[in-house]
Amino acid sequence: MIKKLLKDKLAIVSLSIIFLVIILGIFAPFVAINDPLEPNLTNKFASYSLEYPLGTDHLGRCVFSRLIYGIHPTIFLAFLTMFITIFLGVIFGLIAGYFEKIENFILRVCDIMLSFPNELLIIAIVGILGVGIENIIIATIIAKFAWYTRMTYSFVLEYKNKNYVLFSKTIGIPSNKILRKHLLPSISSDIVVLATIDTGWVILSISALSFLGLGIQAPTPEWGMMLNEAKNMLSIEPSLMFPAGLSILIVVASFNFLGDSLRDAFDTKHNKRFDK
Repeated sequence: MIKKLLKDKLAIVSLSIIFLVIILGIFAPFVAINDPLEPNLTNKFASYSLEYPLGTDHLGRCVFSRLIYGIHPTIFLAFLTMFITIFLGVIFGLIAGYFEKIENFILRVCDIMLSFPNELLIIAIVGILGVGIENIIIATIIAKFAWYTRMTYSFVLEYKNKNYVLFSKTIGIPSNKILRKHLLPSISSDIVVLATIDTGWVILSISALSFLGLGIQAPTPEWGMMLNEAKNMLSIEPSLMFPAGLSILIVVASFNFLGDSLRDAFDTKHNKRFDK
């Protein structure tokens, strides 16, 4: 699998971009040239230079520094959201797929959740809880964990009647150990592929909600918020749209391409089940 992945140039490029962005985000205080929050109205809309590699915005703040600091709320919070979502989805999916007594209850709850479009449900929850990145994370987890529960449940059904699982039941191995030692490793590759592809969606969702003013608020640097500020200057300085916009496009595309490459590398049999 690793050899096949290493031969995929698109996967290598995508992984390199994601790795670079993560490193820049971790070392943002050392990479950023200027204070991302410090305004300088006498220097607004400055052109590209060594001091301001991507120029300055309408308040004279360094666009490059804000872009680097924006990695944390945009990318890292998406990782946190995905981790919690997958954790809950896998647990409930394993339980629903393995224990028939509770299967119907969990699946009916998932059906109710999945009957609403994700974006609409997230906006509704944020509207109830209030504006803020914490509420966006909560809303995204609520909106997405049911889908991961359903997918995990379908994966478990493929393996729960395999000989090694049935043999483990026969010799009296506890159910929790069967779930941990047999079923979870069997479905892990499928979950990794789903999570990689879906991370791009979460990044896009967080940025979109911040762009709409429902997420991170100014002056905190975040890519969606930077787009929100830049759109007000579109007629004056349209170039302000490009740094944050292209960053979102490149990172989201990288996760999608990497997910496709991982799916091919794992040689998943039923590719159609990854379609939402």
